[in-house]
Amino acid sequence: MATYERKSPNVLLHSLCCRILQKSEAAEVFPQFQYAIRVVGSNFAPTVERDEFLVAEKIKKELVRQERERDAALFAELHRKLQSQGILHQRWAILYLLLGLAENPRRPTDKGFSSSTLFTQALAALPHSTPLEPTSTATSTSRPSSLPLAPPSNLPHSGSSCGRSGFHSITPQPSQGPTPTPESIYPGQIHPTPTDASHGLPRYGSLWSQGLIKTTSSTSCSHRQNSNQNVVHPDGITGDGEVSEFALVRDLIFVFQGIDGRCVHLDSAGKTYCVNSKTIVPSPLRGAVARLSELGWLHNRLRKFTEHRRLDSSTGLMCQSFCVALHQELKEYYRLLSVLRSQLQVEEDQGITVGHEEQLSMRRLLVWTYEPRLRLKTLAALVDHCQGCKGGALATAIHAYTLTGDPLMKRLSCRILSHVASPLHALLVHWITEGELDDPCQEFFVAANPAVRPERLWHDKYSLRKPMIPSFISTEQARQVLSIGKSINFLHHVCGDRTLETKSKNMLEEVGISSSNDGDWLLSAERVRSTYECTAKHLLHILSSRYQILEHLGALRRYLLLGQGDFIRHLMDLLKPELLRPATSLYQHDLTGILETAVRATNAQFDSTDILRRVDVRLFEVSEGDTGWDVFSLEYHVNGPIATVFTEESMKLYRRAFHFLWHAKRTEHALTDIWTNQMCNGRLLHSLPELFGVLHQCNILAAEMIHFVHQMQYYITFEVLECSWASLLHAVHQAGDLDHILAAHHDFLDAVISRCLLEKESWAMLTQLRTIFDQIVAFQGTQKALHQTALSELHRRLEYHRLVELRPEQGEWGVTAEEERQEMEKVQDFQKNFVPKNRSKLRVLKQAFQAIVQKFLVMLASSTDESLRFLSFRLDFNEHYVRLEPSLRRSLGSRPRSQHPTR
Repeated sequence: MATYERKSPNVLLHSLCCRILQKSEAAEVFPQFQYAIRVVGSNFAPTVERDEFLVAEKIKKELVRQERERDAALFAELHRKLQSQGILHQRWAILYLLLGLAENPRRPTDKGFSSSTLFTQALAALPHSTPLEPTSTATSTSRPSSLPLAPPSNLPHSGSSCGRSGFHSITPQPSQGPTPTPESIYPGQIHPTPTDASHGLPRYGSLWSQGLIKTTSSTSCSHRQNSNQNVVHPDGITGDGEVSEFALVRDLIFVFQGIDGRCVHLDSAGKTYCVNSKTIVPSPLRGAVARLSELGWLHNRLRKFTEHRRLDSSTGLMCQSFCVALHQELKEYYRLLSVLRSQLQVEEDQGITVGHEEQLSMRRLLVWTYEPRLRLKTLAALVDHCQGCKGGALATAIHAYTLTGDPLMKRLSCRILSHVASPLHALLVHWITEGELDDPCQEFFVAANPAVRPERLWHDKYSLRKPMIPSFISTEQARQVLSIGKSINFLHHVCGDRTLETKSKNMLEEVGISSSNDGDWLLSAERVRSTYECTAKHLLHILSSRYQILEHLGALRRYLLLGQGDFIRHLMDLLKPELLRPATSLYQHDLTGILETAVRATNAQFDSTDILRRVDVRLFEVSEGDTGWDVFSLEYHVNGPIATVFTEESMKLYRRAFHFLWHAKRTEHALTDIWTNQMCNGRLLHSLPELFGVLHQCNILAAEMIHFVHQMQYYITFEVLECSWASLLHAVHQAGDLDHILAAHHDFLDAVISRCLLEKESWAMLTQLRTIFDQIVAFQGTQKALHQTALSELHRRLEYHRLVELRPEQGEWGVTAEEERQEMEKVQDFQKNFVPKNRSKLRVLKQAFQAIVQKFLVMLASSTDESLRFLSFRLDFNEHYVRLEPSLRRSLGSRPRSQHPTR
């Protein structure tokens, strides 16, 4: 045994040939040894399971069955030595050859014929010419009929030369002359193999099938006499020189596997099989051959697709499953070919001649291959339709073929789809139970972006690949599947909650792929919906109970949208002295202290500590000439899971809305001060009759401004904020998942921004409205200056009259002439200078205010928003501005009314 370990594989192979042939001389086994080396280095790959262990076990069982236990043990030892060398890569091919020779059904049954004799004769029948000995002669032999019919794994797909290349490694190349085959193996006359004129190579169909039809001694004499004219010669030529039907059938068996026959071969374009032009074939048989050879072309088409896709790992698991399904269908096809080959072998052994009732005829082939041809056609059409598809798109392409009315095509397509959907089903179950996505080839309809930060997980990390959504999954189901996985990941990575894992696994522990009539190929719609509802409900429960999402929504409504009236009013009163100063002189810590004071003095103090600590002061970027009113804002800090709902983009919208509402509230606060001054100073200034007209004009302008601001405040507060807030609360309570809450919150902010004229399309109206607010603030300053001057004049006059009354009581004259003259000059100066000047200033303010309001009303009336058009009607309910501006009349669609006097 130690000597075998030091020998090379070639020496061991030579020893094996000597033992099989029972010869000791090296020269006597040299041709067989060369052929064995050629087989070892060949690429022959029949479509059988390449299991070296199983083949070796079969050989040992065969030796044991023949009561050759010592040879079986020796074979096992030799096989072990070959395996230990690690140099030979075709050990399976050698064992397969030996097993095929051992199972030859034609070996004689006499007692003197042993298995070793069979191996000797089989190797002696092999050709003598190998690539290692190019000058030696070669033998043109027939294929041993004992070899099982198995289609090769690398079948050709174009050209006859390519068709022969698949078996080039196991077929010897011809040389100058034939060497006779031993009669002990192949009884009957053996004719030389015809060669291809273009290549000088034998047709492999002929190498495999020469001498298959012979008249043996078992054929009755009467049968020979009755069918003398139809006797088929071994080369397949009948008595009249035509190719027999039996020879064509024999060729077609090989064509069905994509192998060229003697008479039927693939054309040079590789598109169709045709009969050799030099061959005489009856016309009826030519049509049958054309129909039957379609099976070979379809077979080649499928094999080419499976071989190409099987080697391409980038196509993904679903495409690999598709190739496996096609291969299983081809295995069923190969079983049929095995039956046909067996029938042909029986006819050959029994010597059945043409016309016999048991002959395998063209007609029978047409009948037996009718259904396989339909299946291969369907598979070929499916392959063409699925070119370039992978993942869910591949499942969609296959699913389209299940919607046919043909039962055969429907069953076949459903069978293929069940294989293709298996990897997709595994991805889906893993996604909706674990929230994990292992999709390296991007076949699943859910895509993940690993670069996204956890705070943006819900918005940006996961998305739908719409081209990869199978057609048997609706868009709503795909959205539910996406939401399930997103919810699980959100709970795990953002909320730190894993209580849903056990519940999800229990719901899907018996999940299996479904192929019901309603098209639920992966999971039933009911199962997906129940899992989605359970996951979404759990997520919403965590957000509402642990993270108080509704309370934070209410806090934003109260503080940033000015819903907490008492707090906003008190805060504005406290901040008024600070905000009147230039923006550069403000300090955030001073404003924060005022904010805390306003919280403690109002009902805001009853909010939770978590909400109050999130409310803070924010100062915008300072521009030249800005005051505190221009840069002040409130801020609401968000973090953790609630930052998913209140994103940075939404917080920017909240700040924009606060800035607008804060200016509107400031205008309302200014009008309140104007009205308060009028009520407080009106009775005092009643003693100055020359101011009656000015004060009346001031009161009228203030009334117009108050009406305008009150209507705007009503519109903003009730029609925009309250209505939008009610819709938001209703949508949040009816929400099925977090996406519904996000959509409702987005709609709420969108309604607030658009209807408050804060969107880009309404910037012109917003600019006009802010100009109106600025005019009201300017009017407040004018009225304040007017009242202060008037009160000073009133105080001076009261002092003068008091002095006139006090002097007589003191025994003095009332006033002197000079004092009286000075007093009269001051009164006249007040009446002639101050009063007209303020009257003119108020007139200018009124005209400017009315002009701006008229332009603003025109913009509102031409808006597409119905609520804004109705606001323009409320702002001019008595048509005061319509009478002042004709263009406004046309914008509002009112008819000119000549009966109304214009002012």
